[in-house]
This record gives sequence, structure tokens and C-alpha cells, in this order.
Amino acid sequence: MTKNENASCSTACCNQSGNNSKAIDLMKTLGAEKKARISCLLPFFLFLSAAAAVPRMISGESFRVAWSWVPTLGIQLSFMVDGLSILFGLIITGIGFFVTVYAVDYLHDHPQTGRFFFFLHAFMLSMLGLVFADNAITLFVFWEMTTLFSYLLIGFDHEMEEARKSARQALLVTGTGGLALLVGFLLLEMVTGTYEISQMVRMASDVKAHPWYVAILILIFIGAFTKSAQFPFHFWLPGAMAAPAPVSAFLHSATMVKGGIYLLARLHPVLSGSTEWEATLIIFGAVTAVLGAFTALGQKDLKKILAYTTIASLGIMTMLLGGDSLPSLVAVMTFLLVHAIYKSALFMTTGIIDHQTGTRRIEMLGGLARVMPFTAFAIFAASLSMAGFPLFFGFIGKEIMYSGTLSETIMPATATAAAVLTNGLMAAVAGILVIRPFLTGRVSYPEPVREAPLRMWIGPLLLGSLGIFFGIVPDRVGTWLISPAVNALQMNSEKIHLALFHGFNKPLLLSILTLSIGTAFYLIRDRVNRTVLAISAVIPFRSERVYDAALHGIFTVARIQTRILQNGSLHRSFFMVVAVFTVITGYGYLRYLDAFPAVKWIMPDLKQWLLLLLIAASVVSAVITRSALTAICALGVTGAGIAILFLSFGAPDVALTQLLVETLTVIIVSIVLLRLPSLSSKKNESMLKKSYDGLLSVGMGCLITILLLAVTVKPPDRFITEFFEKNSYVAAHGRNIVNVILVDFRSFDTLGEIIVVATAGLAGFSLIQKRRRKP
Repeated sequence: MTKNENASCSTACCNQSGNNSKAIDLMKTLGAEKKARISCLLPFFLFLSAAAAVPRMISGESFRVAWSWVPTLGIQLSFMVDGLSILFGLIITGIGFFVTVYAVDYLHDHPQTGRFFFFLHAFMLSMLGLVFADNAITLFVFWEMTTLFSYLLIGFDHEMEEARKSARQALLVTGTGGLALLVGFLLLEMVTGTYEISQMVRMASDVKAHPWYVAILILIFIGAFTKSAQFPFHFWLPGAMAAPAPVSAFLHSATMVKGGIYLLARLHPVLSGSTEWEATLIIFGAVTAVLGAFTALGQKDLKKILAYTTIASLGIMTMLLGGDSLPSLVAVMTFLLVHAIYKSALFMTTGIIDHQTGTRRIEMLGGLARVMPFTAFAIFAASLSMAGFPLFFGFIGKEIMYSGTLSETIMPATATAAAVLTNGLMAAVAGILVIRPFLTGRVSYPEPVREAPLRMWIGPLLLGSLGIFFGIVPDRVGTWLISPAVNALQMNSEKIHLALFHGFNKPLLLSILTLSIGTAFYLIRDRVNRTVLAISAVIPFRSERVYDAALHGIFTVARIQTRILQNGSLHRSFFMVVAVFTVITGYGYLRYLDAFPAVKWIMPDLKQWLLLLLIAASVVSAVITRSALTAICALGVTGAGIAILFLSFGAPDVALTQLLVETLTVIIVSIVLLRLPSLSSKKNESMLKKSYDGLLSVGMGCLITILLLAVTVKPPDRFITEFFEKNSYVAAHGRNIVNVILVDFRSFDTLGEIIVVATAGLAGFSLIQKRRRKP
């Protein structure tokens, strides 16, 4: 065969291989897309299940299921189905279905679609567990699961540094709040004697009268504020916009950020009604709302605009939860539903714009209404609902909101002013979202812009239409969804009536004032932005700076302690572990010396004295020798002497175990030490270092000896012994108690030890193999 024929054959083979590779990739993509379509059924059927419970919620029913989880600690795997959990469940599964359908085409060519949908639906199930949990510890477990899966979703595009940084920031902020929440739950259990939230409600007066009430409030507020991006923890939410659009549409409109709102609502019957509760939520909610709305007005990135308006909306919900009146609770439940509908539609339409044009920058967009009519209708409907225009569900939510703020028992004027200002700014933002990208003149794009695929715009379009439909039939919404949710927080016989027009009253006048303020802010938005930027530039305290400084401090401390304590020296690491143990344990013994019985010294006989001298001589030989072989033999003699000592005290089983372990240890140590450098390097060690080592060794030995003698003075408590004797055969079907303890009662502990040993063995084997491969 000639060279040309060889080259032609090689080229053909390469082309065939490339075609095969493309075919395989195509098949993988089609398979992943098929699985993604099937995964839409999960949120759909969960939504139908939640919807089937609505008639029972309307009639005022609620039911609870529970399974024993950790009975010794009073922890149950319990779930409560009532109007509040059903409202959140419908929002989570309904928006989850639309987002799943949307993501099928949005991530059509992404190689990790399977991983994405697994994370998305794991988060959805975690969120459902959170809102249906009745046990506080169960709620906390699902709370932390949402934190974990949100971290994985925000950092989904982990090749991007911004995504990794944003995911870490969200994890640290919300994770810290989760720890505070756990402590708050533990304090609540100590006050009420139960982890069941439904039982805590009956003891609300006891909780409010308890000296720990303020501490519980602070811890619960930290957990809720970090999750729902309240000031001063609001900064993580805009950073989370590095996530793909489906993640933002789901997590940051209807689910994760509503977790803190749900927590405050669920604990409202337990903790509300005090001045501390109302003042804290009104002040922090108002600051968050106004700050978020002003910041949103100056953003140029569509997702950042929506992120800051989300912060503003969450602030309003928090502020409304500060109230204890019926209008306040109706307002927060209504606005919760309003916000979930229009904000998820806005996030998805923003994703469509980015997907089809390649940009989210306001100044680079224009004329999209002609080429993207369905997307335009969806964003028009959602934006007008956010602005609170008449005939939209957002208008009804805004009027009820003003009724709620006016009914606040403390600071009603402050709450109302903050709500009017925030809603006016959001009306201006709605104009920015609609006018510049869709209604201005054409903009030249790098590639022709077309309407998105059906599966991408159908969800936002239906959600936008839902905002119009709910605005036309609000009374049905109030009866089916809002009333059961409010009744779960405050049992009342008064019928909740939502209507498009309640007559000429203060809320209607405030709604008109809001649209007027929004129009004014839209016209002077550039001047407002310059003023806001000038003010923020001179403010020394900013949450982002505090977070960055704290993170920098943690990294600095970590570098210092790593350089000192974990610098790669095995001797240094072992020395610090033993020293810390000796100091802490010795301090505890001396601190509570009176609680320990007097040490009873045991005088050994002649044989035992000779054995102890042999062991001591072996230890000294191992320390002073320069030969590795001599040190190994000395260690072996020490272990064998201890085994004989056990035997002399009538413990043959322990002596046999000690002898076998010692024999195996000597063999392993021999293999390792004979491959290491000679012990002659110990000549270079300073006398001071040797003195420290010797002093620590003697100190720890004396401490352990004294503690053992002190413990053995009193007869042992046979409670655990009797438990194992009674249950080893009956419960575990084993006659050897030691074996039963290892493989049954402490099976997970044993499994962990096996995993640790196996991991260490694999690590050692890999190091040996690496050493052999060296030239």
C-alpha cells in the first residue's frame, strides 16, 4: 500500500471515528432530553396531589402523620397538612412543573442535563419536606437539604469562577443562619418540652413569658433573614444570579427565598404578638424593601434587576408578618402568591431573552416585541402585575397590602410609607423591563433573533395569563387558597373576601399614588441612580464588605494555623494532638478534683514489678536506640509485656487480642520503618525538643494512670452491661456480646472504622505504588 493510500485510509478512519463520536453524543443528548421530559411528570403529579387536598382545606380540616425517628430524644418524622403548607406546596410544585418544562429546551445542548434535573427535583422535594414538616428537627433537616442543593444548583456551571464564588457565598450565609435556627429550635424544645410545632402553638403564652423568649426570637430571625435575603444578609441573592435562568426562576421566586417567609409564618402563632416581634420585622422588612427597590432601579442587567426586586418583595412580606391582625396575614398570603406567579414568569422570560439574543444588558436590547411576540406578552402581563395595574392580580395584592400595613399595631405609618415607596419603585422597574427591550426601536444583534421554542415561552405565558385570570376571579382565589392559609395561622370565623374593587378608600388612593410615584421615578431614573450611587459610595458599612472581610480573616487564620499546626510534620501534628488532650483532660480533672474519689494505689507483687521493669526497659531502648530494627524489637517486647500483664490480672481474651494486635503492628511497622531513612538523623534533634517530647509523654502517661485509678475506685455501673446481656440474644440474635455490639448495636460505628482503615490502606498502597514508579 502506498503512502497516499495509507493517508487516505487514516483520514477515512478519523472521519468515521468522528462521525461515530458525534452520533454517540447525539444519542446521549436525545436520551437526556427524553429523561428530562419524563421528569416533568414528578412535579405535575405532586401538584395534582396537593390540589386534591384543597377542598378539605377549605372546610377547615388539617391532618398530621408521624413516624418514630429518634424516640429517645423525642424526635419524630412528622408532617402537617394544612392550608399554609398546601399553599406553599402548590406554589413549589406548580412553578416547579413550568420550570422543568422550560429547562428542557433551555439546557438542550448542555452535557450535564441529567445532573441538573436531579439537583432541581431533589431541591423541590427538600422544599416540600420543609413546608410540610411538623417536627422542628425534621424541618431543620429539610432546611439544610435546601441549602445543600441550592449550592449545587447555583454552582451548576462550576467551570465559571463567578458561579463557584456565588454558590460558596450562598452556602456560607444560609448555612450560618441554619446553625442559628437549630439552636433556636433546641431552646424552643427546652421551653415547651416538645419539638412538634403544632404542640408549641398551644404553649405560645409560656414561650412569650419565658426569659429565653428574646434569645429564641434572635436565633429564629437570623435563620429566616439569611434564607430570605433580609438586610443585612441580602447581598448573597444578587450574586446567586450566576445560576442558569431555570434555577433563578425556581429558587429565587417561589421556593428557596420563601423558606424564611414560611418559617416566620409557621412560627407566627407561637412567637408573634410581642413588641419585639412586630418592631423587628417591620423595621428590617421596611429597610430591606426600600433598599432593594432603589438598588433595582439602577441595575442594567435584567437578572440583577429581578434579584433586587425580589429582595424588595421579600422585605414587604417580612414587614407584613410583623402584624398580628387579619388584614396583615391576608395581605402576606396574597402577596406571596402574587409574587410567585409574576416573578417566576419574569425570570423565565429574562432567560429567554438571554438565550435568544446572547445578552441581558438593558442598553443592548430593543425591538423584541415584533420578533418575540409570545415572550413579549408574557413579560408585559407579569410586569403589569408587578406594577399593580388594575385588572391584574398584582393590583388586588397591592390594595390588600396597604390594608395590612394600615392595620399594624405599631408603626403603621412607617410600614405604609415603606410599602408605597417600594411599590412605586417597582412600578418604575416594570416600565424599564417592558419599554426598553420590547417597545423601543430595533437593535442590531450579532445573529437574527427568533422566538424561543414552545416549551420555553408556554410557561411564562400561562403564568402571565394566570395573573390576569386571578385578577378577574379573586374571590375564588381567596376562598380556595388564601383563606385556608390564613386560618392555619389565626383561627377565625370571618370570611376572607378578595375583590377587584372595594370602593373608594385609603388603599385605592394609595394604589393610585403608587402608580404616580412609579411614573415619576421612571422619568427621573437616571438622576435617582446617580444620587443612590453617590450615597452608597460614602457609606463605610456595607454587608458585602463585612462578608469579604470575615472571609479574608478566616482564610488568614487558616493559613497561620496550618503553617504552625499542620505543616506536614507528623511529629508536630501528633505532638499537638497529645498536648491538647493532656492539657484539657488534666484541667478538667484538677478543676473538678473534689468530684473524683480518692485514688486507691495498688501495689504490684514481685512478678508484676519485674514485668513492669521489663516494659520500662523496652520503652527506654526504643527511645534511645539509633537502629530501626532495635526500636521495632523493643516495641514488640513492650506490647508482649502488656499482654502478659493483662493475663496476670485474669483477662486472657484481652491479652490474646493485645498479643495479636501487637504482632501485626510489629510486622507493619517493620515494613514501614525499614523503608524510611535511618534513625541516625535523630542526632541532629535539639535537647530542648527531646525534653518537650519526654515531658509530654510522661505527663500523659501519669494522667491516664491517675484517671484509671480514680475511675476504678467505685464499683462499675452495670446499666449498659445489663442492657447488652438482656438484649444481645433477644434483639440481635447473637450469643457473643462483643460481636453483637460491634456488628449490630454499633454497626454504623464499626462500618465507619472499616471505611477509615480501608481508606488509609488504599492511600498507603497508592503512595507505595507511586514510589515504585519513580525512575
